[in-house]
Amino acid sequence: MRKSIMFILAGLILSASAGFAANVTTEEILRIGLQPLKEGTEMVDFELQDLSGSTRRLSDFKGKVVFLNFWATWCGPCRFEMPSMERLYRSLESKGLEIVAVNLQEDRKSVQRFVDEHGLSFTVLLDTAGRIGAAYGARSIPTTYVVDRDGFVIAGTIGTREWDTEEYIRFFEKLLAE
Repeated sequence: MRKSIMFILAGLILSASAGFAANVTTEEILRIGLQPLKEGTEMVDFELQDLSGSTRRLSDFKGKVVFLNFWATWCGPCRFEMPSMERLYRSLESKGLEIVAVNLQEDRKSVQRFVDEHGLSFTVLLDTAGRIGAAYGARSIPTTYVVDRDGFVIAGTIGTREWDTEEYIRFFEKLLAE
């Protein structure tokens, strides 16, 4: 691993180049309220259990655009943005968008109840010890990263968003078109 993600969101290093992925520029990332990360920032692979008890790795999603979100059921802003994440996922899943929501330090039963109540269909992983959240610098939640098809983290943000707005959908469609 060339870089530790732990320091990424703390400093949010802007890229000195004009863009990251072939279709997305630094200016476009900034315009939609995300922070561009230094070009070439590799995702930190990890392995966690999903709600069915199966082990999943982040690298399982290589080749897809990954919306990586750190959250908890007790977090008001997280609860607010989850429905818009589900709508974004349903609208772009067939084009290669994958949402991986990493729950921080909660038990499977509580998380499953939340997922069922909100009709969430994207991947939910359990970081019961909080070590993956810590490795990704998720000290405040929600924290979200965007990972391109090649496994590079191109943007991140702390705080809630309405992820299914036209501008976010256009942004993700552009990334997915690569």
